[in-house]
Amino acid sequence: MHARSLVLLLPVVCESVCVCKGRSDTLTACSLLSPARQLRLPSSANIGFKPAQNSAQRKSSGGSSKQQAQQPLAYRSSKMYHPACWIVFTATTALLFIPGVPVRSGDATFPKAMDNVTVRQGESATLRCTVDDRVTRVAWLNRSTILYAGNDKWSIDNRVVILSNTKTQYSIKIHNVDIYDEGPYTCSVQTDNHPKTSRVHLIVQVPPQIVNISSDITVNEGSSVTLMCLAFGRPEPTVTWRHLSGKGQTFVSEDEYLEITGITREQSGEYECSAVNDVAVPDVRKVKVTVNYPPFISNAKNTGASVGQKGILQCEASAVPVAEFQWFKEDTRLANGLEGVRIESKGRLSTLTFFNVSEKDYGNYTCVATNKLGNTNASIILYGPGAVHDGGNAASRVASGLCLWATLLARLLLDF
Repeated sequence: MHARSLVLLLPVVCESVCVCKGRSDTLTACSLLSPARQLRLPSSANIGFKPAQNSAQRKSSGGSSKQQAQQPLAYRSSKMYHPACWIVFTATTALLFIPGVPVRSGDATFPKAMDNVTVRQGESATLRCTVDDRVTRVAWLNRSTILYAGNDKWSIDNRVVILSNTKTQYSIKIHNVDIYDEGPYTCSVQTDNHPKTSRVHLIVQVPPQIVNISSDITVNEGSSVTLMCLAFGRPEPTVTWRHLSGKGQTFVSEDEYLEITGITREQSGEYECSAVNDVAVPDVRKVKVTVNYPPFISNAKNTGASVGQKGILQCEASAVPVAEFQWFKEDTRLANGLEGVRIESKGRLSTLTFFNVSEKDYGNYTCVATNKLGNTNASIILYGPGAVHDGGNAASRVASGLCLWATLLARLLLDF
């Protein structure tokens, strides 16, 4: 118990000594301390605001001091220097610097506060203290601050209210509990013998909340990436990262920071950060990671078509950013709408359509896919019925590609 609350003990000790001496006239020191039984603390205690209703008591105390001052000096000296009063003075002074008698869990005596109280942020907390009819004075303290003394409110916090002050229970309630309310609370009582205290610890739980997380990010393949997810809560939440891909959720890391070295195109997508502390539902946020990579033609098949029929060549390329397509026949670039052909490119797929296939349309075509990171090409053959072709002829593809690049290089040199 805080030293200032031990002032409750002063009148009891002083009057006990006076009675033991058998003096009919109460010692002056005892008479000065008697108002303390009304739970008035000396002004030097400096503990905060006193209730307005105690102003009359302070005036009364002031009157007693004036009466004492009017007594003869010899009379006052004989009283104050009495050995019994010196014992009282010494014992009281020592008690001001010694903690009160604690009541531990399981102690059969009183007061007995409830066990530790755990509430969520924003809820109300009730602090109860069990007493009996031997108790003459009661108070609730938060560290060094008096919240309530009896029915008198000392705290200026409107959230703190008294619930009950009976012969069996003394309880208060704190509304809309916040983090700064967490800590020890002390129930202090005064009996005919000495003061006792009982302590309860208020624990405030806070739901998990992600307070800072990385923004969506775009990087080139092979780069290193660090994702951050900072969360707050009581108890401290556990932070986990998962990769959300077409194959489902893949656990990645259990840390606030996720580091990916040499990221690949397969590691692109959404990453989910989850903060969990079992106080409330997890707080979940997502970060999108885009991985740029050069084009890669994944589908380009030779196609057969009869003269006079419709023929379609398809070229599919994966790339981020999305690739742009060009079509060539030998060393000539094809234009949309010319020579009875149509070129359509949408997303990853580009098609070259012949509405009326003729003999001159048969041959080798090259699909070129390009983005800011590079380009690639593939050779596709349009053939007629009965023609012999080898879709897997690598030599033919290489020769066609070399011819195409020679043509492009010649054009660049001429433009230069």
